[in-house]
Amino acid sequence: MVTWNMTRRHVRILLVGDPGAGKTSLILSLVSEEFPDDVPPKAEEITIPADVTPEQVPTNIVDFCASEQTDDNLQDEINKAHVVCIVYSVENDESIDRITTHWLPFIRDSTTIDQRKPVVLVGNKIDLVDYSTIEHVLTIMEEFPEVESCVECSAKTLHNISEMFYYAQKAVLHPTAPLYIMEEQDLTEGCKKALVRIFKVCDIDGDGLLNDFELNHFQRRCFNAPLQPQVLDEVKAVLTKNVPDGIYDQSVTLKGFLFLHCLFIQRGRNETTWAVLRKFGYNENLEMCHEYLQPHIKIPPGSSTELSHRGQQFLTALFERSDRDGDGALSVDEYKAIFNACPVLPWPSISDIRRTVPTNPASEKGFLSLHGWMCRWTLMTLIDLPKTLDYLAYLGFNVHENESQALAIHVTRERRLDLAKKQSSRSVYMCHVFGPKGCGKTGLCRGFIADNLVKLTEKEFLSGDHYCINTVQIYGQEKYLVLKDIEMRQILDPLQPHEVHCDVACLTYDVNNPTSFEYVARIYIKYFAESKIPVLITGTKGDLEEVRQDYLLQPKEFCQKYQLLPPQIFSLKDNKKDLYVKLATMAAFPRFQAAWIMFYKHRLERLLGTAHLRHFGNMATDPFIWWKAGLGVAAASIVGYFIIKVLHSTISTR
Repeated sequence: MVTWNMTRRHVRILLVGDPGAGKTSLILSLVSEEFPDDVPPKAEEITIPADVTPEQVPTNIVDFCASEQTDDNLQDEINKAHVVCIVYSVENDESIDRITTHWLPFIRDSTTIDQRKPVVLVGNKIDLVDYSTIEHVLTIMEEFPEVESCVECSAKTLHNISEMFYYAQKAVLHPTAPLYIMEEQDLTEGCKKALVRIFKVCDIDGDGLLNDFELNHFQRRCFNAPLQPQVLDEVKAVLTKNVPDGIYDQSVTLKGFLFLHCLFIQRGRNETTWAVLRKFGYNENLEMCHEYLQPHIKIPPGSSTELSHRGQQFLTALFERSDRDGDGALSVDEYKAIFNACPVLPWPSISDIRRTVPTNPASEKGFLSLHGWMCRWTLMTLIDLPKTLDYLAYLGFNVHENESQALAIHVTRERRLDLAKKQSSRSVYMCHVFGPKGCGKTGLCRGFIADNLVKLTEKEFLSGDHYCINTVQIYGQEKYLVLKDIEMRQILDPLQPHEVHCDVACLTYDVNNPTSFEYVARIYIKYFAESKIPVLITGTKGDLEEVRQDYLLQPKEFCQKYQLLPPQIFSLKDNKKDLYVKLATMAAFPRFQAAWIMFYKHRLERLLGTAHLRHFGNMATDPFIWWKAGLGVAAASIVGYFIIKVLHSTISTR
């Protein structure tokens, strides 16, 4: 399992204090493990290797000497340090008073609020007194939130010296300030928000509780160890005693979960809460770190991204768990509940979703079926992979037995290899739909996701919804087809490369408008005539009268000249959606178009006399007829070749 370590790679500790407080002696005693007889004014910077520190982090210890360094030098050292230890003498009242009158104000003035350094108060020379200053120091901690902890020690007797530097490391690696508000004795809002998300992600069955199984799963995820039954009983007992509604039905509630972490921090066990936060992707600012949200995925040029089988399983289970009423569709509340642990909804507008994917007509209150849900995720994975990775992380994909969201993504083979093999292994194809204004291309796209095409013609089609996605069957296999409605421009306005690049292009014109075809004809000649992208020219509004186009070639003649399939006539009122199957098939088998034109136009029509072969894809009886016809022609060509060779050989012998 991948461990997301958002801690620093090293810790830099700066010791400051009044002359004679003993900060140099503390450093030398730590290193030599004995009290030095001769103490210099300032100790040299010391580096402690990671393998001898409690947190396994390299640590630099820096001393400051007022007699050798200026205030400007001190400000520079404070800004470079990760934590500042203010050393005072427990036997000197003036040394204690200067913590608040000089040192803490100086440290504050040397940094901005956003860059404020954690502080550890170190009372030295505890061997010279028989009392403690901790009670007095605790009042300082309440006044100055940057003070993380306090410790009393003795450089002479080596008492608590290693603990002092441990607390300094801990103040950097497991700071209190981002987690806990000392004055309010409560968690910070940022900490609560992060823990609420973690609770919801770990709530596998979505009942708002963490049962024993889910608690054990959480424990293994964070600490690589099961939660012992005795410990689990003790946790529940603590919650029952301190939080009236912390336990419900022998399970931990959200309120109980938050209380436990508050208790950890109050008892000085910040590292426990930080371990949980870091396992779930949070950095020291309680933000999801980039490495957690965006695992590296190499995508070669010409490849695309799809959901892997694991990704599909996770999203299917998430849908089924979130469909609380079991009606096969997500109501508005159910949809919002899925993403309540995310910063924002991935698709905020419900109307946009309905104009992008097929919905569930059988559910009055629901709007997104499982099929539509998977279509929307498939579309986002294809066109906006970073967003998919972000939301899979927020929803907890890499918590449930997965190392990272990369396992939810499948990177397809490069398109140049598909072209070479004349067959694509992809499951998702992108079709760009071009056409002049008013030609019906938006209706063509919406017809792909509408259950009732006749009803769809009564709707007002608004611009701005550029994608429609649904599934089609290609030779018994389910594939996703994405239709992208390319915004119409003037004929002379150039198209951008990302608008041209696709798996298949659909050039649409209005059969009832004599000026409509010129636009798509010019688009084809300029952008697609020399490309390897399959193109299908489609005449929309096929239920209206077909008129002659004001162009030098009529659509059928144009297709013949450029060896394209004959124009596909399409109507929203009576179309049976075979157009979408044709587009997907052309995308799935690139570079076959030339072969179709050559064989079907010049040979098959004469040999077989089958009129319906003029329109690819209309053979409902045998979907493999193209393969059979092609093989038959190939076989006839081979036989003819050998016959000619034999005849030539016979003539030569004569």
